[in-house]
Amino acid sequence: MTIWKAAGCAMAGNAAPERDIRPPSGINAALGRAAGQVASVCRRWPWYVQVLAVWALARIFSFAVFVAVAAQQGLNPWGWEGTPSYLQFIGAWDSEWYQRIFSDGYPSAIPRDETGRAQENPWAFYALFPGVVRVLAAVTGLGWEVLAPLVATAAGFGAALMVYRLFALRASSGTALWGVVFLAVSPVSPVLQVPYAESLNLLLLAASLYLLITCRYLLAVPVVLVMCLSRPVGVAFALMMGILFLRRWALRRQEAFPRPEAVQMAVLTAASGVGALTWPALAWAYTGDLRAYTDTETAWRGDTLLVFNPWFVEAERLFGPVMGPAALIALVALVVICLLSEPVRRLGVEMQVWCAAYAMYLFAFLNPLTSTFRLLLPLFPLGLALAALSSSRAYRPAVALGFLVLQIVWVAWLWRWTPLPGGGDYPP
Repeated sequence: MTIWKAAGCAMAGNAAPERDIRPPSGINAALGRAAGQVASVCRRWPWYVQVLAVWALARIFSFAVFVAVAAQQGLNPWGWEGTPSYLQFIGAWDSEWYQRIFSDGYPSAIPRDETGRAQENPWAFYALFPGVVRVLAAVTGLGWEVLAPLVATAAGFGAALMVYRLFALRASSGTALWGVVFLAVSPVSPVLQVPYAESLNLLLLAASLYLLITCRYLLAVPVVLVMCLSRPVGVAFALMMGILFLRRWALRRQEAFPRPEAVQMAVLTAASGVGALTWPALAWAYTGDLRAYTDTETAWRGDTLLVFNPWFVEAERLFGPVMGPAALIALVALVVICLLSEPVRRLGVEMQVWCAAYAMYLFAFLNPLTSTFRLLLPLFPLGLALAALSSSRAYRPAVALGFLVLQIVWVAWLWRWTPLPGGGDYPP
């Protein structure tokens, strides 16, 4: 009797007749050994090679998802006949607005209807991403269709490297890498390779947080100012800086706060406030309309800009007049509990306060729709907290696998045009 047969009989507790009981085919064992060897080799790679490899694999997966979903695309407002190509498919939705800015710039007057209400127009989309593409187009002679996805994808790779450096300030190299993995495969991560400004904003935001945490406040000033021209995150960043400065000042007797550092931090705080107001001020200066930007933003809402109100309206619409407010209170409580949890506190006060400030910004100004999922990307430090939640060998791969599945759901549900009964479709 072989050792494996004997072990099988002993486990059964009787002397059953010998059967051909073998270890699960040597293929599984061989695969396990091969996987272990590959992992061992990968761990010896420099950190940046590991990060780039993870990001490349994730983007290839997203590419495959886009191509597979594009094959299911039917009638659509973009006039595609047959199956759209990958570049056509990712050039939909807000990519069209950025392409208009690339080609025609911004209007000198806000378009309004007969009642004076602003209509949808390019001023809702910040200038940095289409501006970078336009400069590269002038240098290379290539068009939007090629350059815009390349810029977005390249910025995503840069963001991955910057996010790892940021995470490595607060966690071991392995946990920091898993934090990048969670970001790379997150349900909305496909947007980091389409002609949107998200990947460029993510790169600049991660760099700003890195410079802040390493106390290089003056170096952070130009990065923050440029970041404020990529996506509307300036208000949240200025709020975070104000909170951090006041905290340091209040604790100056317990924690040293040298005058030079205080001055530099104050400069960064003030610059963040200026950056937050820069785009609305540019819209005002160019159009001569003080409310050019705010009115444009409300054009997508169909009502006036009232802070916090859209959340109450949507909660009541989805859950009713009684359960709606209760659901909203439960959501706020859940967010607070998350931000005060031990894994989030281990991120350090800067990333913790950033996540809180950005959550407050969303709650104050966001009109919660399906695009909310995409707008959660600046909360990327929570990916590190999620990675640090458990070091189980099963936990982290399971989370990553779940994210990959949800990525398919996000692209198939929101990126693919599926007309609603009343017309239109939910935006990604």
